[in-house]
Amino acid sequence: MKALVWCAPYKVQVEEVPDPAIINRRDAIVRITSTAICGSDLHLVDGFIPFMQPGDILGHEPMGVVEELGPDVDRNRVNVGDRVVVPFPLGCGQCFYCRRQLWSCCDNTNPNPTPGETLHGFSTAGILGYSHLTGGFAGGQAELLRVPLADVNLQKMPAELSDHQVLFLSDVFPTGYMAAEACNIQPDDTVAVWGCGPVGQFAIRSALLLGAGRVVAIDDARRVPERMAMAQSAGAETIDMHDQYVYDRLLDITGGIGPDVCIDAVGMEAHGYTALESFYDKLKTNLFQETERPHALRQAIQCCRKGGTVSVPGVYGGFSDKFPLGALMNKGLTIKTGQTHVHRYVPALLEHIGAGRIDPSFVVTHRLPLSEAPRAYELFRAKQDGCIKVVLDPAA
Repeated sequence: MKALVWCAPYKVQVEEVPDPAIINRRDAIVRITSTAICGSDLHLVDGFIPFMQPGDILGHEPMGVVEELGPDVDRNRVNVGDRVVVPFPLGCGQCFYCRRQLWSCCDNTNPNPTPGETLHGFSTAGILGYSHLTGGFAGGQAELLRVPLADVNLQKMPAELSDHQVLFLSDVFPTGYMAAEACNIQPDDTVAVWGCGPVGQFAIRSALLLGAGRVVAIDDARRVPERMAMAQSAGAETIDMHDQYVYDRLLDITGGIGPDVCIDAVGMEAHGYTALESFYDKLKTNLFQETERPHALRQAIQCCRKGGTVSVPGVYGGFSDKFPLGALMNKGLTIKTGQTHVHRYVPALLEHIGAGRIDPSFVVTHRLPLSEAPRAYELFRAKQDGCIKVVLDPAA
């Protein structure tokens, strides 16, 4: 089969690789019909996430049709021919964490827990296509995908909804929704979202679905005007981080109090707001003395009102410097973080889609053949041609 493989930092290519096979008795083989490029994939390609190996297959936002099942898969839950979305974290359904709906913390699906325990104290769940830190599973930017514990992890989709309407239930829609839902948003709350990429777009719409009084989106209008326009089309007010001083503007909007909820939808590769800040973090990461560029998170903590909530769906992988711990503690902020517990949110979000409250296909700007995946990554990274979200088509 054809698959997109990681070769080295900043280099990916489409190669012929062996077809996946049933290894364990509850495995499934899924023929991929649509698979998306996520901003988190750039962290892998750019070398910020450790434990990548040449030949690793990328991709953690896939969907498709079940082609083969192991003998012990519960046919009452999933069967050959079912159209399914595959959540990026793999759950077992039985451990302490899965029973509490903390699916991305599953204790049993990461077969290589040592790196996570060394780096973070405990390992995460297994994650598709996301380095050997999270299990070394082959990802979904391929023609076929092996999914372990298929009767737990495959999410059946209705035939009447298109791929582009349900594909993002694999990751970015639940990620944006969880970031907002974790903050107990009230009707008079102001929610500020840093980053208008796909996760930010879904965080904006999720905050509005959950009843936020107003949503303010923060991004760089000179580099990504299309993302700002998309945020405005959802009903968000916008702040251009280069033309306006974000802290002062947020104080103006909130009557001097600050936002009730601040969502960092940028993560570890944020661009700095000042030349000095950018230079400092770039130098530290180049010297391997820091793994993050937490500009957006620093600013979210500084801007959030006293007693407010900072939610972090943006991905971080290791250690950061100049973290404003004093502001966090003295302002009495609540921090909400975590890889997304996708399985928990799929039923409710599918109901929102079916009822017409949201059509997630709004975020798709490009659909390209899998064979053009390296070019798609360049479009996505450089934000060329108005690119916000790329869906790859393995059958094209």
